[in-house]
Amino acid sequence: MPDAELRFWCDQAFATQATATMQAVDPQMRIDVIMAGKLRRYHKLSLLRQLLQVRTIVVPNLVDAVKITIGFLQSLIKLVIWRPDVVFTKGGFVCLPVGVAASLLRIPLVIHDSDAHPGLTNRILARFAHTIATGAPLKYYRYPKGRSHYVGIPVAGAISPLSASAQAAAKRQLGFDEHEPLVVITGGGLGAAALNEATMAALKDMLTFTSVILICGSAHEKALRRRAPKKSNFKLYGYVAGDMLTMLGAADVVVSRAGATTLLELAALAKPAIIVPNAHLTGGHQTKNAAVYEQAGAVVVLDEEHLKVEPLALVDAINATLLNKATLRALSKNILSLSKPDAARDTARLIINAIDR
Repeated sequence: MPDAELRFWCDQAFATQATATMQAVDPQMRIDVIMAGKLRRYHKLSLLRQLLQVRTIVVPNLVDAVKITIGFLQSLIKLVIWRPDVVFTKGGFVCLPVGVAASLLRIPLVIHDSDAHPGLTNRILARFAHTIATGAPLKYYRYPKGRSHYVGIPVAGAISPLSASAQAAAKRQLGFDEHEPLVVITGGGLGAAALNEATMAALKDMLTFTSVILICGSAHEKALRRRAPKKSNFKLYGYVAGDMLTMLGAADVVVSRAGATTLLELAALAKPAIIVPNAHLTGGHQTKNAAVYEQAGAVVVLDEEHLKVEPLALVDAINATLLNKATLRALSKNILSLSKPDAARDTARLIINAIDR
């Protein structure tokens, strides 16, 4: 739909990253900020222990309940004024007030669940959704089958496996030796403290056999910059928008969290990966995402708690993967088999069909 007017809504915490990301796609894209909050629940803590954490869990949850209410009113007003033909949400906590407001105004709602474990926001919005799209096969969800469609996760159309010459060119573009292996370590848009700390602790050993890019998250960059070595084969970034595809494509191995979108991007690139899931997130959804890929022989999985105690385990895993060409080929082949190259087109079709109906 080339004549469609699109707007991107996000919460304040992600506004800077969202603006950079969306402007790299479309400089004219309008970004709106909606107040939002989340329900803090921790996978490995009992309900009683969570209720006893008054300052760190109970009070913040009460504050965020107020934020969600304000966000709902904001969404209601914005939707009444703009009156879009359809609302598409991806499951983040900012989607809850927007999705509920859309449902109240009888605006068709299409939701997409990237993770193998459905999040609370999507479980709530599924009751109102016209269409439900999933990033993993439907067997991992309890959504109504009549409204659910396994489409995968939309990734940029330019994401595809690089040839050896294209990968070498990407390394040169980034300022690295094309003949030396390159490892990209990323904790996602906000960074991951555990990955950052393990990397810094093991960096001296890593740099003896590979170049390294660490994408640490904007909030962590200043502190890590003071600790970073002045080495030609190491680069530190807080946040990356437009060059992220180049960095991932240049990598021989990627170390990352088990976010569903990241995993699908790595699948589309056929990129060997070492995954460190965050086991403390609600429902253990990253652990479940990682398990889907590990069962397919598509990734190497490291335990975060072990990494905190023994950061050199990261060096061992990277070294073992890089040195074994058969392992690299197998990981590349198996993760590519999990990609869904038509996910963006199929998701767009679901959104357009929701308008037509």
